[in-house]
Amino acid sequence: MHDLTADEAARELGVTLATLYAYVSRGLLRSRGEPGTRRRRYLAEDVWLLRQRKEQRRDPVRTAEEALHQGLPAIESRLSVIREGRLYYRGRDVLTLAVSHTLEQVAALLWAGDLDAVLPGEVSPTPPREWKTLLRIGATLSPLEAFQLVLPLLAARDSGAYDTKPASVQRIGLKIVRVLAAAAVGGQPSVDETAEVLQRGWPGVTVEDRTLLRAALVLYADNGINPSSFTARCVASAGSTPYALVLAGLAALQGTKHGGACERAEALLEEAGDAAGARRVVEGRLRRGEAIPGFGHPLYPAGDPRGALLLQLVSERHGRARDVALATSLVHAVRDLTGQLPNVDFGVVTLCRALRLPPGAALALLGIGRTVGWIAHGLEQYQEGRLIRPRARYSGEPPQS
Repeated sequence: MHDLTADEAARELGVTLATLYAYVSRGLLRSRGEPGTRRRRYLAEDVWLLRQRKEQRRDPVRTAEEALHQGLPAIESRLSVIREGRLYYRGRDVLTLAVSHTLEQVAALLWAGDLDAVLPGEVSPTPPREWKTLLRIGATLSPLEAFQLVLPLLAARDSGAYDTKPASVQRIGLKIVRVLAAAAVGGQPSVDETAEVLQRGWPGVTVEDRTLLRAALVLYADNGINPSSFTARCVASAGSTPYALVLAGLAALQGTKHGGACERAEALLEEAGDAAGARRVVEGRLRRGEAIPGFGHPLYPAGDPRGALLLQLVSERHGRARDVALATSLVHAVRDLTGQLPNVDFGVVTLCRALRLPPGAALALLGIGRTVGWIAHGLEQYQEGRLIRPRARYSGEPPQS
């Protein structure tokens, strides 16, 4: 969104200039000086938010009806924001974090507000006695299903699960991330960096490739109030445990309209087969009126910078790989025919294929990375202390006397 002049902002809000200036003095709007002049411009996002609040006061019922579907601001969060097409965690550019910090450091930022914060955790994570049995069963399941198999047992064995003080939630959150990483590769829980655990556990992945896994995990950590994060917050607001909110997040992530985006992007690459078939597949999908999975994102109309970064990093490390050439051809074909650009799911799927990771690895990266975000949302909601309970407007048969 671009900045507005005083006249434009006042017109958008339906107020006089005097009222506009009063909004600024009360901290409801932010303004910036226009270089070389004495004029000021007003942040379009602030104007939009203020206008939505005014409309909500005028027609609260209609606003409530639309809020869940139109993304109107209903929940305050200090975790992430998209500004001018880029994603920020607590004010830090995610693209920079992805190439310079670990998932654990980003967890410290999202959970404690400080990249250098020391999170409380177990010196040596002890898996359940049934761990080997769980791994054998989990090997026959998808990654998200394997995660859902492990967590209930972990919760049942944690006597402090219902302690929702920040230190306890952080301890449990770190434990969950470590256990999920171990489950993803069929290994033992470790205090080592998550990307290192995955790199060692997935055959053929080199130490140099660890930076790619680290970037994917960090980029997936949060993206605002999406369906799984909202679900996690609802569960936390009910006073459930961190294990329960992560399980709820995983359940939402399994949906075809959420985590299923990774599987559809994978299917597109499989359908194309090789670089020569990329344009043919895209043209065929368009002719049949089918979507092009892995491209476009409603929150990033000018292109998802997370997807662009991942494709750049993978190309730098594995530019000659057959799957990278295929992905590049698909990017060019979709851009030429539709103008759409690749999103983060396409970038992660390309990464997984370039590294020859096992089936479901992209969803595993998504689930582990997003767990950090779910715990962060849970921490906010626990501190909020209020139950999330949207109102329903009954539209069924009238009650019978």
